[in-house]
Amino acid sequence: MPPTKPTAPQGHLVGYARTSTTDQKAGLAAQQRDLLAAGCLKIFHEELSSVATKRPQLDAALEYVRDGDTFIVTKPDRLARSTLDLLQIAKGLEGKGVALRILSLDLNTSTPTGKLMLTVLGGIAAFERDLMLERQREGIAKAQAEGKYKGRAPTARRQAADVLRLRAEGLTADAVASQLGIGRASVFRILKAGAAAKGQTP
Repeated sequence: MPPTKPTAPQGHLVGYARTSTTDQKAGLAAQQRDLLAAGCLKIFHEELSSVATKRPQLDAALEYVRDGDTFIVTKPDRLARSTLDLLQIAKGLEGKGVALRILSLDLNTSTPTGKLMLTVLGGIAAFERDLMLERQREGIAKAQAEGKYKGRAPTARRQAADVLRLRAEGLTADAVASQLGIGRASVFRILKAGAAAKGQTP
């Protein structure tokens, strides 16, 4: 009997777990347990809000995976901020030759069924975006018809009350700008406008 031909080595199973606060240690432990049960030998994890601008451990995980690997999460909301975000991450993984597996959805993009599910999610994301834009347009049109639409206020102007409060508490203009994340010039404009309203000099 001829010897069996050795099979090609399989890629790594890489997991990612996330909780939104440090008070959810149990939730993080549960995700790690499920990822280990799924066969993950390498797990990245972090405690950050899903809306955090930067997710360093997720970035590290996506950089770590290689062609033939499978990237595993327990639920879609542990990985992505939205359906659109999920699709973009899946596309990036596909470009690296990496499959995405989501345990709660029984989704695995290395299978035809998993790819179909991802296509369906893409359709849902497009549908949700179209609905949102339509409602936004209708809301603006209604407000314009009633003479109530003034457009979006600049970020700094929306924080005028905070600028005046912090300045009154003794903070310098530079400190106010730094704390609120706005420009120094914007702080001075708000202070000048506030002083003018009171008939004072800034």
